[in-house]
Amino acid sequence: MREELRLSIEGMHCGACVRRVTNALQSVAGLQLDSVDIGSAHMTFDPAQATGENILSAVNGVGFHAHLDQQNRENPCVEHKEH
Repeated sequence: MREELRLSIEGMHCGACVRRVTNALQSVAGLQLDSVDIGSAHMTFDPAQATGENILSAVNGVGFHAHLDQQNRENPCVEHKEH
């Protein structure tokens, strides 16, 4: 069963930022990226292959600050630690 995830991402300002975040997220196994826009990303993922934590780490690792949207914070199925 796949889980839906929406991220808010601070520090994105242009198309190059969108490409960096897109490339980082595409490298996460089990993740299907739906969209990346300046300041946000929407995806689904297989919790057997990916966690909220390693998805956040992928974005943070390329120089941005990602955190879960409010709806995800209320979902106990999404494992995460805020950075």
